[in-house]
Amino acid sequence: MMCSWLLFRYLMRGKIRQALARSLAPLGDRILVRRAAKEVQTAGGIYLPSDKTKSPNEGEVVAVGPGIRDVSGNLHTPTLKAGDSVLLPEYGGSKIEVDGDEMYLYREDDILGKFSG
Repeated sequence: MMCSWLLFRYLMRGKIRQALARSLAPLGDRILVRRAAKEVQTAGGIYLPSDKTKSPNEGEVVAVGPGIRDVSGNLHTPTLKAGDSVLLPEYGGSKIEVDGDEMYLYREDDILGKFSG
């Protein structure tokens, strides 16, 4: 009986961690972005080694913070929303791992643009 209780607690601890990781919500004007996959094949069909491919400057917005308040207390909500495709800077952002996925946290001001369509 004791062994099964310990096994249950161990399994539930993993489930709780996964549930907490999935509910990550950025604060302030921060934007959670998943970068696009690296290109390993050129348009001509040549395969590139993984160390020679640079990280793409495109990504998809996963979550958006509530916004930031100015000096007078007015809330400025971000212009981006979850699902938007964005143009990212080559460097910057805070790299985090959520459920085994590599994601980045950016301030809204750091994101260069939004793709339409």
